[in-house]
Amino acid sequence: MSTPRPTDIVLHQASHVLEVAFEDGRRYRLPCEYLRVESPSAEVQGHGPGQKVLVAGKRDVNIRAIEPIGNYAVLLRFDDGHESGLYSWSLLATLGEEHATRWPAYLAALEAAGLSR
Repeated sequence: MSTPRPTDIVLHQASHVLEVAFEDGRRYRLPCEYLRVESPSAEVQGHGPGQKVLVAGKRDVNIRAIEPIGNYAVLLRFDDGHESGLYSWSLLATLGEEHATRWPAYLAALEAAGLSR
């Protein structure tokens, strides 16, 4: 499968949603909280399999800046100070495609750990 190419990226700050459209017609509305807790950074993902950190308390997080990185990714600067991890076009497409399964799993993990959004 070829790398998806974005045609539009719009931050809806009032609703805390990043909208990403791809040239194949896919369009995703990704909550900032979801993007933050799924950050590709080592701080969240760890340095190897099974090291992912459960990030809590990000219900109201927003994106304060979006910076293009070459032709392959963006750096999202969150208003909680998190600004590491590059969101490649492929990752954003995957996060959009898998939102319906990843988000409930995240909520269940929070509940199991006694944590809140």
